Amino acid sequence: MKQIFEITDQNIINEVLNNSKYGTLAICDNNKPYSLPINFVKINENIYFHGSKKGRKIDILKNNQFASFSVVENYSMIQSYFSSTDELACPATQFFKSIIIDGKIEFVEDYDEKVLALQKLMEKLQPEGKYKPLKDEVYKKMINATTIYKLVPDELKAKFKFGQHLNQERFDMIINHLEKRNNPKDILTIKLMKELKEKE
Repeated sequence: MKQIFEITDQNIINEVLNNSKYGTLAICDNNKPYSLPINFVKINENIYFHGSKKGRKIDILKNNQFASFSVVENYSMIQSYFSSTDELACPATQFFKSIIIDGKIEFVEDYDEKVLALQKLMEKLQPEGKYKPLKDEVYKKMINATTIYKLVPDELKAKFKFGQHLNQERFDMIINHLEKRNNPKDILTIKLMKELKEKE
């Protein structure tokens, strides 16, 4: 079942990562997990983050560089009766895209690399521009006071769940219900359902 949902096309994976504004970074301190939502930007194969030079997150990462980062895009909620007439709760589910990246954190000390990371993050979050480039001298003090760190991946897994595993009858039932509900997310979900089903 997991293989049915697994996505390996790097272009599709990059599209999700580039469109997502934030994800969840999970780290661990003395066998106690700690996770936090955080903005990010992908440059080449690495995931870059920024933040304060002090705090719980930094203290943990200095002691344990292993980390896991996840991004989720949620699509239509599929009510139980959308794909079944047996009146059981079990068929209820959520359609989604998810990416999980495991690896090690490295702190970025090179000033030019820090500038690049912050510039790419601004281009992602504020694509309309209207700010001085991060290489401008006006930012130097602020950049030096900012911690930049990156997740260097060891493993990446992407999973898209859009009913690819269902037989045609149940698949069509969901399409019909989504068409009747017809909210913007449902319309997009239908499009993705059909695209992924065709690839099976």
